[in-house]
Amino acid sequence: MKKIIFISVLLLAVSIVCSANGKEGLVKVADNGRIIRSVKLDGGHVQSDWYGLAGKEDGFVTENSREFSFLADGRQYSGSGNWKEIRYRRLAGSGSGPMQTVISMKSEDGGLEVELIYTSYHDLPLVRKEIRITDTGSRDLCIEGVNVEDFGFAFGCTHSQIYKSYGRFQHLGPYRGNWDDPLTVVYNTREQCGLAIGNETTGILKRTSIFEDGSSISVGTTLPDQDYPFRRWLVPGQSWTSAPVFTAPFEGRDCQRVVNTTVQDYIRKYMGVRIEQLDHKPMFVYNTWVPFYRDIDEAKIMEVADAAAECGIEEFIIDDGWQNNGGSSSGLRHSGHEKDWSIDTEKFPNGLKPVFDHIKKLGMKPGIWLSVGRLDSESETVGSHPEWIVRDADGNMTDLHTSSSTNCSACMGTEWCDYIKNVILHNVRAYGIEYVKLDLAIVTSAYVYDPVHTGCYATGHRDHRDHAESYDVIYENTMKMFDELHAEAPDLFIDCTFETAGKLQLMDYGIAKHAEGNWLCNVEEFAPAGSLRVRELGWVRSPALPATSLVIGNQSMQQPLHILAYKSLMGTLPIMLGDPRELSAEERAEFKAWASWSKGLEQRHGIMSFRQDLPGFGMPRVGCWDGFCRINTETRSGGLVGVFREGAAETSRMITVCGLEPDSTYIVRRGPDGTETARMTGRELEKKGFRVELKDEYSGELFEIVKL
Repeated sequence: MKKIIFISVLLLAVSIVCSANGKEGLVKVADNGRIIRSVKLDGGHVQSDWYGLAGKEDGFVTENSREFSFLADGRQYSGSGNWKEIRYRRLAGSGSGPMQTVISMKSEDGGLEVELIYTSYHDLPLVRKEIRITDTGSRDLCIEGVNVEDFGFAFGCTHSQIYKSYGRFQHLGPYRGNWDDPLTVVYNTREQCGLAIGNETTGILKRTSIFEDGSSISVGTTLPDQDYPFRRWLVPGQSWTSAPVFTAPFEGRDCQRVVNTTVQDYIRKYMGVRIEQLDHKPMFVYNTWVPFYRDIDEAKIMEVADAAAECGIEEFIIDDGWQNNGGSSSGLRHSGHEKDWSIDTEKFPNGLKPVFDHIKKLGMKPGIWLSVGRLDSESETVGSHPEWIVRDADGNMTDLHTSSSTNCSACMGTEWCDYIKNVILHNVRAYGIEYVKLDLAIVTSAYVYDPVHTGCYATGHRDHRDHAESYDVIYENTMKMFDELHAEAPDLFIDCTFETAGKLQLMDYGIAKHAEGNWLCNVEEFAPAGSLRVRELGWVRSPALPATSLVIGNQSMQQPLHILAYKSLMGTLPIMLGDPRELSAEERAEFKAWASWSKGLEQRHGIMSFRQDLPGFGMPRVGCWDGFCRINTETRSGGLVGVFREGAAETSRMITVCGLEPDSTYIVRRGPDGTETARMTGRELEKKGFRVELKDEYSGELFEIVKL
């Protein structure tokens, strides 16, 4: 079982006891001049009182809502129940730091204690909330179906629209979200106001329910009757703390503005996403997977690295194929005496060190691919430690990734988690690795859709008691392992793929807080079809997610419209594959010019920390124009604008840009040659804009906006 989570000593030191009755029963858990949220502690209840924008008459939640709920041993607990010893304590942030309020309560039978932890920020109309449940009784508790937020929406369902799937796609009527809903937006068209709702739960365990009863909103974990039910067992004295959820009230006609502003600011400044903790973000990455797949060796890698360096590549990743495959067509069978993950000495007779030394000598950071949880059923590790392997409902070893009979999955709820961490650390220390791509299923498959074929059914594994609990434990241990890797190698870029996350193209806040990136998709179609798909994927998931954490793979450097592919990737993390040896000297120089220009933008504006929608443009589609912005809204120095014509009839469009200083003058320069396109104030750029002409039906341009 997991270690007990104790209450912060600092919080205890500033605790303030509050009566559950009378005037002291109303607690403001957020009041920063932008929003106000108050909770009523009255008659043994802990219920919603008021939550909305400061200075406004109407709140967004219904009074006396139950505020939270969960199941413990099948019994429903909520803020509307009967609690005793209700207290609150407040920790005000120093200067402009976050402000935190904790409300604690005990059940009538003394069997459990609940803490509600509210965090607000001086510069944002947003509240982050967590729930901590402690077993204070004498028997084990089974916690399920947790709603960290549970309240009525004051404006109801009839005139409200729900924007699901990263806050992008409209839905009408009751809605229960899934793994693709780290962010949901509910907007009332009549009152022109709404809430952005974030769920930081990892992977398949998140759930955001809106209007399932016609009026309520609940945010938290999956329920016992769902395909992937959340469950945690607590022994006496043990605590479990939920992933945070956040809510951001807003008003106005543009229901996407809250995502481009409040939500993005919160993610960048306060959520603690890993990509924002890097001093230098990757600007141009290369990966060997396509077209080489596992057909790689020392000579080939060195040749490809030489060509990649000439293209301005900054990070060079060796994908699958370097390890001892033992003749398996799957590429995962190992026979080396060093157990699993031994080097294929036929391909690399001198080991990997000379290869990685060559990559570093060329000025690039080296990286490597590993499967974090899949291995051959005949490997030495499986023979030595069968107790580490995932078991199916019949108790047999199983492969979560593809139901293979020759491979199996290791359970991250066992000592395997420590083993694979040490394998990764060995590569980091031995070769100076700065990027690891960690791949393949650990909880669910992105390709097998049977909910029975998920998780681990073993009953004797170290950290999970049963199948349902294995989901949360596997995710938690994996994210903890990422943190431990970062403790040893702070600058290590961890790429946790969508296959490891568990669903097609899945990325969320739970992963982003522990891994810098997520290999989101394999797009092998050439431009313009592939470039459109890249921009679609980027548009759907950003700005709700950190754009630079989206690693969209397999676009080839040697395709005919290779620069269009590169321009499209500049809206996320620029990564390309292919065989750069096939490029001409002129094409390599062209890539290097673009890479140098893009690197300059990052140095001048920090563009990789930002991405906004381009005003007036929607989801990339055939027959339309689309685009994106990466404007630094903190320094207002400027940034990047990408504009694309995807077979549209119009040959030109006016482009407006927000987030700049209204009275400052800006120059619009076309990349990478720096040709001046326009010169105008920030106000003029927002209200009037500049014209872009694209003569080719399928084409695009990137521009730098820079303040004089």
